[in-house]
Amino acid sequence: MDRCVVLVDAGYLLGAAASLLAGEPSRSRITVDHAALIQGLRERAEADTQQPLLRIYWFDGAPDRVPQPEHRRLRVMSRVTVRLGALTRSDGRWAQKGVDAAMHAELTELARNRACSDVVLVTGDGDLLPGLMSAKEHGVAVHLWAVQAADGDYNQSEDLVAEADERRVLDRAWITRAVRAKDLTGLCSPPPAPRPDIAAILSAPLPEAALAEAARNGAAATGDDDREGAPVPAPAAPGGKAVPTPKDLAGALRAPGPQTGAAGGPAPASALRWSSDKGWIDRAGPLGEPAETASLPTLAQLTSAEQRWADREEDITTVGGDPFEVGQVFARRWMERLPETVHLQKLATMYPRIPHRIDGELLRYAARFGLLAHKDDQIDEHDRYAIRAGFWREIDVRAAAEHVAAVPAAAPGSGTGDLGAPLTPAAE
Repeated sequence: MDRCVVLVDAGYLLGAAASLLAGEPSRSRITVDHAALIQGLRERAEADTQQPLLRIYWFDGAPDRVPQPEHRRLRVMSRVTVRLGALTRSDGRWAQKGVDAAMHAELTELARNRACSDVVLVTGDGDLLPGLMSAKEHGVAVHLWAVQAADGDYNQSEDLVAEADERRVLDRAWITRAVRAKDLTGLCSPPPAPRPDIAAILSAPLPEAALAEAARNGAAATGDDDREGAPVPAPAAPGGKAVPTPKDLAGALRAPGPQTGAAGGPAPASALRWSSDKGWIDRAGPLGEPAETASLPTLAQLTSAEQRWADREEDITTVGGDPFEVGQVFARRWMERLPETVHLQKLATMYPRIPHRIDGELLRYAARFGLLAHKDDQIDEHDRYAIRAGFWREIDVRAAAEHVAAVPAAAPGSGTGDLGAPLTPAAE
């Protein structure tokens, strides 16, 4: 077949590009425009081989072979096939497993089946030497491409270089069309909110009614404090305030009678959530979830079986998996399926806090895109900021549109003010 195939070792290509542009082989130091990179590989391959492209195979490692966001973007591109090996951590460093074997098997199979006349290898690993020699024996011309080395020396196996039919170097000018070094001087996400002073919270006085009730409960349960074996009082915090124990806090929640908040009004309802092997459990009744958040439906409750299938199809073929984009997609689906806009208005007033049930569902949705895989089953802090920022961005856009629709612009001479409310005639 008179056509060409490109086999890319992503670890070599992007690692060497990072060394060239950022001074170290860490791929986290560079930003990649994958669409431009794939287009550049295709144009360069067709120009060098004088053959039309059959396919680009992208070989990379991923934790547990779970596709990462970049892999999801690549595998839906035209003429691109992604093959994933394992990514394991050893001695504090990530290492690919199975990528070389997959490239060797693909190269040998393509040559044996005469699927192409030319193969372009973008790799530097000498383990591919047997596969390269086998392809040549089947009459396939092998083109070996290297990324310009940062120190001007070879960054490929010498045996691999010697066996290739044609050799090319992807220089800095070519690489920078799709890859650039990250500017690490700025932050890529908002700084985290300051942590609350736990000691100050614990030393804060409880409402008098709650303390009295806790004291009565303790006296009824233990009897006279003067007798032997009486409970030890809670230690005093700086300033002479007693530090409440968990028992005191539980008594405060159960204390009957009105309690006042900081502004003199009724204290906010307390919410208790319990964890188990089945996840979070919301307690019903007065200790359950606050009414303002309990009434908000989750995306799962709003989604039919047919919509769930369509969502999964869209996730596979369209959604790239960028954290900000994931938050936007989730929010868009949730808003489109709301039966009443009052839910949207209620959620908008809670910014920046997302209710527990919806926030948990949002993060579980993000886990589908591999955002948990290499973080010890925890989403990275920067990714969490980006996911929630994308969610609130969509909520803000929709809420603003709903507000504009509810408050139409005043027509000339209609006798309305800036907010569209009718003006009251002046008293005669």
